[in-house]
Amino acid sequence: MIEVKNLSKNYGSKTAVDNISFTAEDGSILGFLGPNGAGKSTTMNIITGFLSSSGGSVLINGHDILEDPVSAKQNIGYLPEIPPVYPDMTVSEYLNFVYGLKKCKLPKRSHLGEICELTKIDGVTKRLIRNLSKGYQQRVGLAQALVGNPSALILDEPTVGLDPKQIIDIRTLIKRLGKNHTVILSSHILPEVQAVCDRVVVIDKGKLVADDTTENLSHSFSSDQKLIMQIDGPENDVKTLLSGIPEVEKVTAMRTVSDGVSEYEILPRGGADVRREIFKRLSSRNFPILLMRGSELSLEEIFLKLTGFSENSENLGNAQNGGTNT
Repeated sequence: MIEVKNLSKNYGSKTAVDNISFTAEDGSILGFLGPNGAGKSTTMNIITGFLSSSGGSVLINGHDILEDPVSAKQNIGYLPEIPPVYPDMTVSEYLNFVYGLKKCKLPKRSHLGEICELTKIDGVTKRLIRNLSKGYQQRVGLAQALVGNPSALILDEPTVGLDPKQIIDIRTLIKRLGKNHTVILSSHILPEVQAVCDRVVVIDKGKLVADDTTENLSHSFSSDQKLIMQIDGPENDVKTLLSGIPEVEKVTAMRTVSDGVSEYEILPRGGADVRREIFKRLSSRNFPILLMRGSELSLEEIFLKLTGFSENSENLGNAQNGGTNT
């Protein structure tokens, strides 16, 4: 477990991190988000012990990172945005070096073998790291973070620069790791966070602005619970049928999708769940449902609302396409 309590960091008169608190539970994956300059990287550097705080505390499995740094760091595996690998070493040489650096007490051969198998680098252990692809170098970086079997993993932009297949592979590996480790994942790729993380923490201008599941955030930021549907059937008949459901307040035909298929917006009364009744009535008339989705905001849209990016197109591009923040 990672506990951040009333954490602050000042640089002279500038406050980079302003009294933030959150907890990453055992066996969970926490997404840690923030725009450029929000204090995200500063917070992660404090959590990993690379930077001291001006106030508050960070506990790693009960060990204070400042008061008991050796015990705390024994419980941390850290993968920075740029993997800390030595390109002139082979993968095997590098992992043996990290094993010694961390003063690991686990059986070396079996422990490193398990890590190589888990990260799928067991086939490249004799190759120079400089000759590996970006994806494999990222896997080697993950492997070094796992040496010593730390209970907590801090991953900063683990999929930056990877191709789509490599991204999927790393995401799958992170989800596997999240079953046995506490994981804090920092990423600018918000769909990735939504797909992988159990909960998200968002900071902006050094302050905590959100700490919840993506589902709860989406629900709380959506002013209504509209359904968007594409239905194959005569438009007037569909509207009459759906308007007859007592819990439906309004049905609006939005557009014609194709011949005989229209898109509708259905507004329930008081947020009622009308999906089952809609299905029953449409199936009774043999009007197929081709699409049904809620109108809840995506994590990207929530992020923009929380951080006030909606009027800044340059920042919007950074948030969606990636970048480096502090």
